[in-house]
Parts: sequence; C-alpha cells; structure tokens
Amino acid sequence: MNGSWAVVTGASSGLGVEFAERLAADGANVLLVARRADLLEAVAERVRSHFGVLAETHPADLTDPAQRAALVTRMAELDVSHLVNNAGFGTMGAFAEIEPERMSQEMELNMVALTELTRAVVPGMVARGSGAIIQVASTAAFQPIPTMAVYAATKAYVKRLGVALWEELRETGVRVVVICPGPTETEFFATAGDDAVMRRRRTPAQVVETTMRALAAHRPLVVDGLPNAAMALATRLAPVALQARLARVVAST
Repeated sequence: MNGSWAVVTGASSGLGVEFAERLAADGANVLLVARRADLLEAVAERVRSHFGVLAETHPADLTDPAQRAALVTRMAELDVSHLVNNAGFGTMGAFAEIEPERMSQEMELNMVALTELTRAVVPGMVARGSGAIIQVASTAAFQPIPTMAVYAATKAYVKRLGVALWEELRETGVRVVVICPGPTETEFFATAGDDAVMRRRRTPAQVVETTMRALAAHRPLVVDGLPNAAMALATRLAPVALQARLARVVAST
C-alpha cells in the first residue's frame, strides 16, 4: 500500500483503533479522525512507532457540516485506499424522553456523515480501479429495537446503503463491506447511557478480523460471531411485532 492512506473515523478508541492498527500493519498510512485530539495523538504515536507508517490526526466533530467539509477537503489531497466509517453512537431510553438535539446528532453522525464521506472517496477509487470501504453497522440493523429506536433505524440505513453500493461498485475494483457487530467491548454502552446491559461482548480484534476476512472474500455483509449471525438470521423468520418485543427484552438484559 505504498503511499496510500486509510481514513478511519471514530479512531480514538475501540474498533477505530483496532482498524487503524490492522491497516497500518498492512502498510497503509492512516488518517485518524475523532473528536478527542489527545487520544488521537496517542493512537497516532503508537501506530508510527509500531508499524513505521505515517499517521496523521484530524480532530473533528462529524456532526458539524463545516467540520465534515474540512475533512473531505483533506481527504481529497490524499490517495485514499480505505475508508472505515466507524464513527457513530447510540442512545438508550424511551423515545419521548431523549433530547431532540441528541437524536439529531445521532442521525447526523450515523447516516449523513457516513454518506458524505463515502461519496467523497468513491469517484477517486473508481477512477483508480481499486479501493475499499468498510461501513460499520450493527446487529441492531436487523430489527426494530424499542428503547434504542433511533440507533437501530440508523444502522438499518447503513446496512442497506452499504449493500447497495457493493452491487453498484462490484465490477469497478472497489470493494464495499458492511460489518454488523453485536455487543462489543468498546465505549458504546457507556456513551449510550447504560454500560451494565449486554455483558456478553466480543472484542474489537474479533470484529476487525471478521471484517477483513469478509473484505478479502468480497462479501457485501457480515455479522461478527456465530450467535450474533444466528440471531440476525432468525429475525428474518419472525413477524415484525415479535421482533420488536424480543429485541426490547434483549436490549434490557
């Protein structure tokens, strides 16, 4: 990947760090994007020292259109070989009690920012005949989830968009994969408001390994972990009302 760059959003912790280190180990320079500048720089320094590649930080709040535009401008100056749309967050609680501004930010980050960044890199990748886009969705994308209604809806969008792009770009040399992790050992639940739920969690390393295998196999979508994959398959067989009831039970345990 000499001279190429992998752009990783949400790169200050969890899955973002794991993706950045995996792509750096494969020889890509990395552009690390997240809000927390101090954590980003620590990740960048570790990547530089361990893998001998370039690591640049780009602190940004991707819910802000102006800051997204600045990132798109920087990306246009680089030979972007990989885009990992990992940034996102969820909210937990009754729909009527969640602050409207928080919901708007959730939709802006999980859907709008992801879409804009993807659109920014696709033309260049198509022109070169190569590239890879990793869209981080969730097993939440497979069913409606009461008390996590907005989050599940945004991840359903990510899943549908990613699979559609996989088909559109299938013969261009550009690969797209949607990764749907289940509960994972990241900051997600603490940020969402309840770190005590869904304690049986996979590791970021497991999720990234699943993703990279699927990307190499040119698969459009993959669910991380056999129990999670079985759950996702089962949702296709259940009536939607039953899906919602069961999802509410699982989300609270």
